[in-house]
Amino acid sequence: MTDAHRKILVLFAHPALQKSRVNRALIRGLDVMDGVTFHDLYERYPRLEIDVRHEQELLLQHDIVVLQHPFYWYSTPAILKEYQDLVLEHGWAYGREGRALRGKILLNALTAGGSEEVYCAQGRNRYTVRRLLAPIEQTASLCGMRYLAPFVVHGTHALDAAEIELHRRDYHRLLEALRDDRVDLDAAARATHVNADIDAIVRTHTH
Repeated sequence: MTDAHRKILVLFAHPALQKSRVNRALIRGLDVMDGVTFHDLYERYPRLEIDVRHEQELLLQHDIVVLQHPFYWYSTPAILKEYQDLVLEHGWAYGREGRALRGKILLNALTAGGSEEVYCAQGRNRYTVRRLLAPIEQTASLCGMRYLAPFVVHGTHALDAAEIELHRRDYHRLLEALRDDRVDLDAAARATHVNADIDAIVRTHTH
């Protein structure tokens, strides 16, 4: 068993998981990964009735928070917005007395149907995924958290089983490296997305 340096909370949000080959693959095995808590928000709160105190306690118990979701209309599924609105309370997550999340790490792990080429200034979607996630990056900043570039799987509709498996391995490798303090956080914060060149971000050994 790996000695986990950091505890990771994966806040998973997919309202139609049965339709997603890629997300089903990405989450396979997370529930038994040492140091990782896999938390399916739609399964826990099918009516979006979020238990704020329970969710705040979970956040306090973890060092790294991963928002895993499909990229719905350049943002997150509805439950993650509801989560932010209710759980990240003034005086707890931000504000003069709101210091509960300071020093923690936040990143998105998302799937997008569009290719990387359409997510750029010259592409149909005009902006990179990283730029479209600016509200979440700013939320992290307001809460005193460190935001890392997202893990992005592009072109999900066209991926075959072998390609999906490669993305799954990269995702699990990233989570294990974050857990074990083997990620160059400065490089991960600067990147457009962390899996653009995962070998440059994940170290073989800890410091």
